[in-house]
Amino acid sequence: MSIYVGNLPHEVEDKHLSEVFSDYGKVNRVYLPTDRETGLRRGFAFVEMETPEMEDAAISTLDGAEWMGRELKVNKARERENRNSGGGGGNYRRNNRY
Repeated sequence: MSIYVGNLPHEVEDKHLSEVFSDYGKVNRVYLPTDRETGLRRGFAFVEMETPEMEDAAISTLDGAEWMGRELKVNKARERENRNSGGGGGNYRRNNRY
């Protein structure tokens, strides 16, 4: 399981998050997604900690806390939604007959 951390300033680096979350236990991984086109950080991150208890302690303390001038949004990360739906046009009809 991992932790979602939102409302981050774009200048945040993984070492900053590791420092903050290490107060609650061992940090295994920090991931800061970047925009494909601009290469800029997207303002959120995912943090993985060694145990669920460590993650729960970090979430309960840091959610809503002010850090670097922003109010953090911290909660359990949800599984990634399947984006391969094959959808597209809204009014598509199978035989293109109306």
